[in-house]
Amino acid sequence: MAALTPISRKPMSLVLPTVAASGGLLGLFVGTANNSGFLGIVIGAAIVTALAALYIFALKNEQMAKWISILVFVALGYVFGGIPGAILGAIAGWFFHWFTYWMYEGRYRQRLLPYLTPGQVLWHYGFRVICGAIFVFLITPILVVMPLSFNSQDFFTFTPEMLRFEAEGYSLKHYQDFFTNNEWQRSFKNSLIIAPIATVISVSLGTLAAIGLSQSHVPGRRAIMAIMISPMIVPLIISATGMFFFYSSIGNWMEGTLGLSKNFVGYIKVILAHAVLGIPFVIITVTATLVGFDRSLTRAAANMGANPVTTFFRVQMPLILPGVISGGLFAFITSFDEVVVVLFVGSASQKTLPWQMFTGLREQISPTILAVATILVVISIALLTTVELLRRRSERLRGMSPG
Repeated sequence: MAALTPISRKPMSLVLPTVAASGGLLGLFVGTANNSGFLGIVIGAAIVTALAALYIFALKNEQMAKWISILVFVALGYVFGGIPGAILGAIAGWFFHWFTYWMYEGRYRQRLLPYLTPGQVLWHYGFRVICGAIFVFLITPILVVMPLSFNSQDFFTFTPEMLRFEAEGYSLKHYQDFFTNNEWQRSFKNSLIIAPIATVISVSLGTLAAIGLSQSHVPGRRAIMAIMISPMIVPLIISATGMFFFYSSIGNWMEGTLGLSKNFVGYIKVILAHAVLGIPFVIITVTATLVGFDRSLTRAAANMGANPVTTFFRVQMPLILPGVISGGLFAFITSFDEVVVVLFVGSASQKTLPWQMFTGLREQISPTILAVATILVVISIALLTTVELLRRRSERLRGMSPG
Protein backbone atom coordinates (compact mmCIF):
# COMPACT_ATOMS: atom_id res chain seq x y z
CA MET A 1 0.00 0.00 0.00
CA ALA A 2 1.40 3.39 -1.02
CA ALA A 3 2.23 5.85 1.73
CA LEU A 4 -0.02 8.83 2.20
CA THR A 5 1.22 12.20 1.04
CA PRO A 6 2.45 14.40 3.93
CA ILE A 7 0.41 17.59 4.12
CA SER A 8 1.84 21.10 4.24
CA ARG A 9 0.39 24.59 4.18
CA LYS A 10 -0.24 26.04 0.75
CA PRO A 11 0.48 29.58 -0.49
CA MET A 12 -2.29 32.16 -0.32
CA SER A 13 -1.97 32.70 -4.08
CA LEU A 14 -3.61 29.28 -4.40
CA VAL A 15 -5.92 29.30 -1.39
CA LEU A 16 -7.67 32.67 -1.71
CA PRO A 17 -8.58 32.47 -5.45
CA THR A 18 -9.92 28.94 -4.97
CA VAL A 19 -11.98 29.90 -1.94
CA ALA A 20 -13.18 33.04 -3.73
CA ALA A 21 -14.35 30.94 -6.68
CA SER A 22 -16.39 28.70 -4.40
CA GLY A 23 -17.94 31.75 -2.72
CA GLY A 24 -18.71 33.26 -6.12
CA LEU A 25 -20.51 30.05 -7.12
CA LEU A 26 -22.75 30.27 -4.06
CA GLY A 27 -23.28 33.99 -4.70
CA LEU A 28 -24.36 33.17 -8.27
CA PHE A 29 -27.28 31.06 -7.01
CA VAL A 30 -28.32 33.57 -4.35
CA GLY A 31 -27.92 36.52 -6.69
CA THR A 32 -29.85 34.84 -9.49
CA ALA A 33 -32.71 34.20 -7.09
CA ASN A 34 -32.74 37.93 -6.36
CA ASN A 35 -32.42 38.98 -10.03
CA SER A 36 -28.75 39.99 -9.79
CA GLY A 37 -26.44 37.12 -10.64
CA PHE A 38 -23.27 39.15 -11.31
CA LEU A 39 -23.64 41.14 -8.10
CA GLY A 40 -24.16 37.89 -6.22
CA ILE A 41 -20.90 36.49 -7.59
CA VAL A 42 -18.95 39.57 -6.53
CA ILE A 43 -20.46 39.76 -3.04
CA GLY A 44 -20.18 36.00 -2.45
CA ALA A 45 -16.53 35.91 -3.51
CA ALA A 46 -15.72 39.01 -1.40
CA ILE A 47 -17.38 37.68 1.77
CA VAL A 48 -15.77 34.26 1.60
CA THR A 49 -12.35 35.69 0.73
CA ALA A 50 -12.53 38.16 3.62
CA LEU A 51 -13.50 35.41 6.07
CA ALA A 52 -10.70 33.15 4.82
CA ALA A 53 -8.12 35.93 5.21
CA LEU A 54 -9.45 36.67 8.71
CA TYR A 55 -9.15 33.04 9.77
CA ILE A 56 -5.66 32.55 8.40
CA PHE A 57 -3.93 35.87 9.17
CA ALA A 58 -5.68 37.13 12.31
CA LEU A 59 -7.74 34.52 14.11
CA LYS A 60 -5.57 31.39 13.80
CA ASN A 61 -8.12 29.32 15.72
CA GLU A 62 -9.89 26.74 13.58
CA GLN A 63 -12.62 25.90 16.09
CA MET A 64 -13.56 29.53 16.62
CA ALA A 65 -13.40 30.13 12.87
CA LYS A 66 -15.97 27.38 12.34
CA TRP A 67 -18.53 29.03 14.61
CA ILE A 68 -17.90 32.50 13.21
CA SER A 69 -18.41 31.16 9.70
CA ILE A 70 -21.63 29.38 10.64
CA LEU A 71 -23.06 32.42 12.45
CA VAL A 72 -22.22 34.79 9.59
CA PHE A 73 -23.88 32.61 6.98
CA VAL A 74 -26.86 31.87 9.22
CA ALA A 75 -27.44 35.61 9.54
CA LEU A 76 -27.08 36.16 5.79
CA GLY A 77 -29.34 33.21 5.03
CA TYR A 78 -32.03 34.47 7.39
CA VAL A 79 -31.97 37.91 5.77
CA PHE A 80 -32.39 36.52 2.25
CA GLY A 81 -34.54 33.42 2.90
CA GLY A 82 -35.94 33.33 6.42
CA ILE A 83 -35.70 30.10 8.39
CA PRO A 84 -34.99 27.86 5.36
CA GLY A 85 -32.24 30.29 4.33
CA ALA A 86 -30.77 30.18 7.83
CA ILE A 87 -30.63 26.38 7.72
CA LEU A 88 -28.93 26.43 4.33
CA GLY A 89 -26.65 29.21 5.62
CA ALA A 90 -25.50 27.03 8.52
CA ILE A 91 -24.57 24.28 6.07
CA ALA A 92 -22.80 26.76 3.80
CA GLY A 93 -20.92 28.31 6.73
CA TRP A 94 -19.64 24.92 7.89
CA PHE A 95 -18.65 24.02 4.34
CA PHE A 96 -16.66 27.21 3.66
CA HIS A 97 -14.86 26.93 6.99
CA TRP A 98 -13.95 23.33 6.21
CA PHE A 99 -12.99 24.15 2.61
CA THR A 100 -10.74 27.04 3.65
CA TYR A 101 -8.67 24.93 6.03
CA TRP A 102 -8.80 21.94 3.67
CA MET A 103 -7.06 24.08 1.08
CA TYR A 104 -4.77 26.10 3.38
CA GLU A 105 -3.45 23.13 5.37
CA GLY A 106 -2.98 21.05 2.23
CA ARG A 107 -5.33 18.34 3.49
CA TYR A 108 -6.58 17.75 -0.03
CA ARG A 109 -3.36 15.86 -0.79
CA GLN A 110 -3.47 13.75 2.35
CA ARG A 111 -5.04 10.67 0.75
CA LEU A 112 -3.44 11.05 -2.67
CA LEU A 113 -0.31 9.39 -3.98
CA PRO A 114 2.80 11.54 -3.37
CA TYR A 115 4.00 11.54 -6.98
CA LEU A 116 0.86 13.15 -8.46
CA THR A 117 1.49 16.42 -10.26
CA PRO A 118 -0.63 19.54 -9.58
CA GLY A 119 -2.45 18.95 -12.86
CA GLN A 120 -3.32 15.39 -11.86
CA VAL A 121 -4.55 16.57 -8.47
CA LEU A 122 -6.67 19.22 -10.19
CA TRP A 123 -8.20 16.61 -12.51
CA HIS A 124 -8.78 14.22 -9.58
CA TYR A 125 -10.99 16.72 -7.78
CA GLY A 126 -12.29 18.49 -10.88
CA PHE A 127 -13.69 15.23 -12.21
CA ARG A 128 -15.57 14.71 -8.96
CA VAL A 129 -16.92 18.23 -9.02
CA ILE A 130 -18.18 17.71 -12.59
CA CYS A 131 -19.86 14.44 -11.62
CA GLY A 132 -21.44 16.10 -8.60
CA ALA A 133 -22.72 18.98 -10.73
CA ILE A 134 -24.27 16.54 -13.21
CA PHE A 135 -25.87 14.64 -10.34
CA VAL A 136 -27.35 17.84 -8.92
CA PHE A 137 -28.59 18.85 -12.38
CA LEU A 138 -30.37 15.49 -12.77
CA ILE A 139 -31.75 15.13 -9.25
CA THR A 140 -32.91 18.71 -8.59
CA PRO A 141 -36.20 18.46 -10.58
CA ILE A 142 -37.15 15.40 -8.53
CA LEU A 143 -36.27 17.09 -5.25
CA VAL A 144 -38.44 20.06 -6.24
CA VAL A 145 -41.47 17.93 -7.11
CA MET A 146 -41.55 15.91 -3.90
CA PRO A 147 -42.11 18.76 -1.36
CA LEU A 148 -44.56 20.45 -3.73
CA SER A 149 -46.79 17.37 -3.51
CA PHE A 150 -47.46 18.27 0.14
CA ASN A 151 -48.71 21.77 -0.73
CA SER A 152 -51.96 22.64 1.05
CA GLN A 153 -52.99 24.91 -1.83
CA ASP A 154 -53.90 24.00 -5.41
CA PHE A 155 -50.75 25.58 -6.82
CA PHE A 156 -47.63 24.30 -8.57
CA THR A 157 -45.40 26.57 -6.50
CA PHE A 158 -43.98 27.00 -3.02
CA THR A 159 -46.34 29.15 -0.96
CA PRO A 160 -45.03 31.59 1.68
CA GLU A 161 -46.33 29.24 4.39
CA MET A 162 -44.28 26.38 2.96
CA LEU A 163 -41.14 28.50 2.81
CA ARG A 164 -41.64 29.49 6.46
CA PHE A 165 -42.13 25.80 7.40
CA GLU A 166 -45.56 26.52 8.84
CA ALA A 167 -47.83 23.51 9.37
CA GLU A 168 -50.68 25.28 7.57
CA GLY A 169 -48.67 25.24 4.36
CA TYR A 170 -48.48 21.45 4.19
CA SER A 171 -51.21 18.89 3.63
CA LEU A 172 -51.79 15.29 2.48
CA LYS A 173 -54.97 16.19 0.63
CA HIS A 174 -53.45 15.55 -2.79
CA TYR A 175 -52.45 12.03 -1.76
CA GLN A 176 -55.96 11.57 -0.35
CA ASP A 177 -57.38 12.72 -3.68
CA PHE A 178 -55.27 10.14 -5.49
CA PHE A 179 -56.44 7.26 -3.30
CA THR A 180 -60.12 8.31 -3.32
CA ASN A 181 -60.61 9.64 -6.86
CA ASN A 182 -62.16 7.03 -9.16
CA GLU A 183 -60.30 8.23 -12.27
CA TRP A 184 -56.92 8.01 -10.59
CA GLN A 185 -57.67 4.64 -9.03
CA ARG A 186 -58.91 3.16 -12.28
CA SER A 187 -55.77 4.26 -14.12
CA PHE A 188 -53.62 2.96 -11.27
CA LYS A 189 -55.33 -0.44 -11.43
CA ASN A 190 -54.85 -0.54 -15.20
CA SER A 191 -51.12 0.08 -14.72
CA LEU A 192 -50.98 -2.69 -12.11
CA ILE A 193 -52.68 -5.04 -14.59
CA ILE A 194 -50.74 -4.15 -17.72
CA ALA A 195 -47.20 -3.69 -16.36
CA PRO A 196 -46.79 -7.08 -14.58
CA ILE A 197 -48.21 -9.11 -17.48
CA ALA A 198 -46.08 -7.22 -20.00
CA THR A 199 -43.07 -7.80 -17.74
CA VAL A 200 -43.66 -11.56 -17.61
CA ILE A 201 -43.86 -11.70 -21.41
CA SER A 202 -40.75 -9.53 -21.78
CA VAL A 203 -38.75 -11.64 -19.33
CA SER A 204 -39.80 -14.93 -20.91
CA LEU A 205 -39.08 -13.95 -24.50
CA GLY A 206 -36.08 -11.75 -23.72
CA THR A 207 -34.34 -14.40 -21.62
CA LEU A 208 -34.79 -17.08 -24.29
CA ALA A 209 -33.57 -14.67 -26.96
CA ALA A 210 -30.49 -13.71 -24.92
CA ILE A 211 -29.59 -17.36 -24.29
CA GLY A 212 -29.99 -18.19 -27.96
CA LEU A 213 -28.01 -15.19 -29.16
CA SER A 214 -25.21 -15.95 -26.71
CA GLN A 215 -24.42 -19.14 -28.63
CA SER A 216 -21.47 -18.62 -30.96
CA HIS A 217 -22.85 -20.98 -33.65
CA VAL A 218 -26.00 -18.89 -34.28
CA PRO A 219 -25.69 -17.34 -37.77
CA GLY A 220 -26.14 -13.58 -38.03
CA ARG A 221 -26.56 -13.18 -34.29
CA ARG A 222 -25.18 -9.63 -34.31
CA ALA A 223 -27.75 -8.53 -36.86
CA ILE A 224 -30.50 -10.32 -34.96
CA MET A 225 -29.37 -8.64 -31.73
CA ALA A 226 -29.49 -5.22 -33.40
CA ILE A 227 -33.04 -5.88 -34.60
CA MET A 228 -34.14 -7.15 -31.18
CA ILE A 229 -32.95 -4.06 -29.34
CA SER A 230 -34.15 -1.62 -32.03
CA PRO A 231 -37.20 -0.52 -29.96
CA MET A 232 -34.69 1.20 -27.64
CA ILE A 233 -33.08 3.06 -30.55
CA VAL A 234 -35.99 3.97 -32.81
CA PRO A 235 -37.81 7.15 -31.68
CA LEU A 236 -40.79 6.16 -29.58
CA ILE A 237 -43.28 8.12 -31.66
CA ILE A 238 -42.27 6.09 -34.74
CA SER A 239 -42.60 2.82 -32.84
CA ALA A 240 -45.99 3.92 -31.51
CA THR A 241 -47.22 4.77 -35.02
CA GLY A 242 -46.14 1.39 -36.37
CA MET A 243 -47.71 -0.42 -33.44
CA PHE A 244 -50.97 1.46 -34.02
CA PHE A 245 -51.37 0.08 -37.55
CA PHE A 246 -50.06 -3.38 -36.68
CA TYR A 247 -52.13 -3.97 -33.57
CA SER A 248 -55.22 -2.38 -35.13
CA SER A 249 -55.25 -5.15 -37.73
CA ILE A 250 -54.69 -7.80 -35.07
CA GLY A 251 -57.44 -6.27 -32.92
CA ASN A 252 -59.95 -6.29 -35.78
CA TRP A 253 -59.15 -9.93 -36.45
CA MET A 254 -59.51 -10.92 -32.79
CA GLU A 255 -62.81 -9.07 -32.48
CA GLY A 256 -64.29 -10.19 -35.80
CA THR A 257 -62.97 -13.76 -36.10
CA LEU A 258 -62.52 -14.83 -32.49
CA GLY A 259 -65.42 -12.80 -31.13
CA LEU A 260 -63.46 -11.30 -28.23
CA SER A 261 -64.74 -8.18 -26.54
CA LYS A 262 -63.29 -4.84 -27.57
CA ASN A 263 -62.18 -4.02 -24.02
CA PHE A 264 -60.30 -7.30 -23.63
CA VAL A 265 -58.64 -6.91 -27.01
CA GLY A 266 -57.56 -3.39 -25.99
CA TYR A 267 -55.75 -4.78 -22.98
CA ILE A 268 -54.06 -7.43 -25.12
CA LYS A 269 -52.81 -4.81 -27.57
CA VAL A 270 -51.38 -2.56 -24.85
CA ILE A 271 -49.75 -5.48 -23.03
CA LEU A 272 -48.11 -6.79 -26.21
CA ALA A 273 -46.93 -3.30 -27.16
CA HIS A 274 -45.37 -2.77 -23.73
CA ALA A 275 -43.79 -6.23 -23.88
CA VAL A 276 -42.08 -5.23 -27.13
CA LEU A 277 -40.63 -2.16 -25.39
CA GLY A 278 -39.41 -4.22 -22.42
CA ILE A 279 -37.77 -7.10 -24.30
CA PRO A 280 -34.59 -5.13 -25.26
CA PHE A 281 -33.86 -4.33 -21.60
CA VAL A 282 -34.14 -8.01 -20.69
CA ILE A 283 -31.92 -9.07 -23.61
CA ILE A 284 -29.19 -6.59 -22.69
CA THR A 285 -29.10 -7.42 -18.96
CA VAL A 286 -29.27 -11.19 -19.45
CA THR A 287 -26.63 -11.06 -22.19
CA ALA A 288 -24.34 -9.11 -19.85
CA THR A 289 -24.86 -11.78 -17.18
CA LEU A 290 -24.11 -14.58 -19.64
CA VAL A 291 -20.73 -13.04 -20.45
CA GLY A 292 -19.36 -14.37 -17.16
CA PHE A 293 -21.25 -17.67 -17.29
CA ASP A 294 -19.12 -20.83 -17.18
CA ARG A 295 -20.47 -23.00 -19.99
CA SER A 296 -18.59 -26.04 -18.74
CA LEU A 297 -21.30 -26.32 -16.10
CA THR A 298 -24.00 -26.98 -18.70
CA ARG A 299 -21.76 -29.49 -20.47
CA ALA A 300 -21.12 -31.25 -17.16
CA ALA A 301 -24.87 -31.39 -16.49
CA ALA A 302 -25.47 -32.89 -19.94
CA ASN A 303 -22.75 -35.50 -19.33
CA MET A 304 -24.55 -36.44 -16.12
CA GLY A 305 -27.72 -37.17 -18.09
CA ALA A 306 -29.71 -33.94 -17.55
CA ASN A 307 -31.90 -32.86 -20.44
CA PRO A 308 -31.75 -29.25 -21.73
CA VAL A 309 -34.81 -28.13 -19.73
CA THR A 310 -33.44 -29.55 -16.46
CA THR A 311 -30.03 -28.06 -17.18
CA PHE A 312 -31.56 -24.64 -17.78
CA PHE A 313 -33.67 -24.54 -14.60
CA ARG A 314 -31.23 -26.34 -12.27
CA VAL A 315 -27.84 -25.03 -13.46
CA GLN A 316 -28.09 -22.01 -15.73
CA MET A 317 -31.10 -20.16 -14.35
CA PRO A 318 -29.86 -19.81 -10.73
CA LEU A 319 -26.64 -18.19 -11.95
CA ILE A 320 -28.24 -15.77 -14.44
CA LEU A 321 -31.25 -15.05 -12.20
CA PRO A 322 -29.92 -11.65 -11.00
CA GLY A 323 -29.66 -10.50 -14.62
CA VAL A 324 -33.12 -11.85 -15.42
CA ILE A 325 -34.67 -10.06 -12.45
CA SER A 326 -32.81 -6.84 -13.28
CA GLY A 327 -34.11 -6.96 -16.85
CA GLY A 328 -37.60 -7.66 -15.54
CA LEU A 329 -37.44 -4.62 -13.25
CA PHE A 330 -36.35 -2.40 -16.12
CA ALA A 331 -39.15 -3.81 -18.28
CA PHE A 332 -41.64 -3.18 -15.48
CA ILE A 333 -40.51 0.43 -15.03
CA THR A 334 -40.68 0.97 -18.80
CA SER A 335 -44.23 -0.34 -18.98
CA PHE A 336 -45.37 1.42 -15.80
CA ASP A 337 -44.04 4.83 -16.92
CA GLU A 338 -44.86 4.61 -20.64
CA VAL A 339 -47.44 7.03 -22.09
CA VAL A 340 -46.80 7.51 -25.84
CA VAL A 341 -47.53 3.97 -27.04
CA VAL A 342 -50.62 3.56 -24.86
CA LEU A 343 -52.03 6.79 -26.33
CA PHE A 344 -51.76 5.25 -29.82
CA VAL A 345 -52.67 1.64 -29.09
CA GLY A 346 -55.05 1.81 -26.10
CA SER A 347 -58.48 3.30 -25.56
CA ALA A 348 -60.11 5.10 -22.63
CA SER A 349 -60.72 1.75 -20.90
CA GLN A 350 -56.97 1.08 -20.80
CA LYS A 351 -56.00 4.52 -19.47
CA THR A 352 -52.84 4.01 -17.39
CA LEU A 353 -51.40 6.17 -14.64
CA PRO A 354 -48.99 8.13 -16.91
CA TRP A 355 -51.84 8.66 -19.36
CA GLN A 356 -54.00 10.06 -16.57
CA MET A 357 -51.14 12.36 -15.53
CA PHE A 358 -50.72 13.54 -19.12
CA THR A 359 -54.45 14.20 -19.39
CA GLY A 360 -54.41 16.05 -16.08
CA LEU A 361 -51.67 18.37 -17.29
CA ARG A 362 -53.64 19.20 -20.44
CA GLU A 363 -57.12 19.56 -18.96
CA GLN A 364 -56.68 20.58 -15.33
CA ILE A 365 -53.63 21.64 -13.36
CA SER A 366 -53.92 19.69 -10.12
CA PRO A 367 -51.13 19.07 -7.59
CA THR A 368 -52.46 15.50 -7.37
CA ILE A 369 -50.17 14.93 -10.35
CA LEU A 370 -47.22 15.85 -8.11
CA ALA A 371 -48.40 13.38 -5.47
CA VAL A 372 -48.58 10.63 -8.10
CA ALA A 373 -45.14 11.62 -9.40
CA THR A 374 -43.73 11.33 -5.88
CA ILE A 375 -45.24 7.86 -5.48
CA LEU A 376 -43.73 6.80 -8.82
CA VAL A 377 -40.34 8.19 -7.78
CA VAL A 378 -40.45 6.18 -4.55
CA ILE A 379 -41.39 3.04 -6.50
CA SER A 380 -38.59 3.64 -9.02
CA ILE A 381 -36.03 4.19 -6.25
CA ALA A 382 -37.08 0.94 -4.58
CA LEU A 383 -36.83 -0.97 -7.87
CA LEU A 384 -33.46 0.53 -8.82
CA THR A 385 -32.12 -0.26 -5.34
CA THR A 386 -33.18 -3.85 -5.93
CA VAL A 387 -31.41 -3.80 -9.29
CA GLU A 388 -28.19 -2.60 -7.65
CA LEU A 389 -28.35 -5.29 -4.97
CA LEU A 390 -28.92 -7.92 -7.64
CA ARG A 391 -26.00 -6.57 -9.67
CA ARG A 392 -23.69 -6.97 -6.71
CA ARG A 393 -24.99 -10.47 -6.08
CA SER A 394 -24.41 -11.32 -9.74
CA GLU A 395 -20.81 -10.12 -9.50
CA ARG A 396 -20.26 -12.32 -6.43
CA LEU A 397 -21.73 -15.34 -8.22
CA ARG A 398 -19.54 -14.77 -11.27
CA GLY A 399 -16.55 -14.51 -8.97
CA MET A 400 -17.36 -17.96 -7.60
CA SER A 401 -17.41 -19.46 -11.09
CA PRO A 402 -14.13 -21.06 -12.29
CA GLY A 403 -14.49 -19.29 -15.65
